Amino acid sequence: MLNVLTAPKRVCILLIFLCYFISSTNELNPLTIINKVKKSALLFLFILLALTPGNAQQDPITSNYMFHTLSFNPGYAGSSGMICATALNRQQWLGFEGAPSTTVFNISAPVAPFGIRSGIGLTVQNDALGFDKDISIALSYAYIADVGMGKLGIGINAGMFNMTLDPEWSIPSGDIFTPPSGDPNIPEGKESSVNFDAGLGVYYTTDKYYTGISVTHINQPDVKFTKGVSYISRHYYATAGYILQLPNPSLELLPSVFAISDGKTLQFSATSLIRYNKKAWGGVSYRPGDALVGIAGIELFNGIRFGYAYDFPISDIRKNTHGSHEFMVNYCFSISTGRSPMRYKSIRFL
Repeated sequence: MLNVLTAPKRVCILLIFLCYFISSTNELNPLTIINKVKKSALLFLFILLALTPGNAQQDPITSNYMFHTLSFNPGYAGSSGMICATALNRQQWLGFEGAPSTTVFNISAPVAPFGIRSGIGLTVQNDALGFDKDISIALSYAYIADVGMGKLGIGINAGMFNMTLDPEWSIPSGDIFTPPSGDPNIPEGKESSVNFDAGLGVYYTTDKYYTGISVTHINQPDVKFTKGVSYISRHYYATAGYILQLPNPSLELLPSVFAISDGKTLQFSATSLIRYNKKAWGGVSYRPGDALVGIAGIELFNGIRFGYAYDFPISDIRKNTHGSHEFMVNYCFSISTGRSPMRYKSIRFL
């Protein structure tokens, strides 16, 4: 398949878009900012979907996406103003041998080198599917600026992506069956490929709403094995959320959306959570054609947050699986006090 845009041109388009986003959001009116954010995010996704070819999605999808934004958007680093650490584990499509299993850990903190307001972060991700096992490690940096009623983070990450194939073949006997050694595209034994990986992102947040756009694998790392070369396609993300105070002062409605695309396929999630006294939350999420998700969580007295999500498959795969489980642990603390704040007003959980 021929690329309609070369890699440098796509990067230039992204950078031009980021500059436009920043320069066009100098209006202090929050309603104007919200409208610009929405229009910019939609324009960003439209351009990428219309002009960018790609392979099938390779990045894992999680239901608790709002808890580990740093994993897909380096612009998030340091935006909470606290040191935050998150660990997440997802066991997908239970009942299938070799079903997807994903573990994510990230930590971020605000910093100010040479007086420049910034954020740094570390993300470690392990993703396994069948005999494909991927491990990635990335360091993130974000420049943070006050824009309108909130903060805008412009970030970049860089690290390594290790893809390992460890196949176990069971070939029937007979001349009509070709063994792996006779196929030019099938690996015979365990192989591993380590590659440089990088991404870009912007993230805007206020006390009432947030939005972000980003791209991972921007350099499309080549994965070289003894039989052939593949590549990790770019993945494009957009996310947004809002906090709505309900008539009961103890209750808040937290709607959010999340979209991921490799330029060829699009996965969309819409989530609605109810949060009680800023300490407990629950709700549902919907991924069209994939799953209906139940989400629940609680913050303990010491500030540690626990979350759980269960995916009810709605596609034909539901006949052969028991669903998917996802567990999350998060802890944030202030640099000045070393303790998690009693009240946390931002829609961002991290």
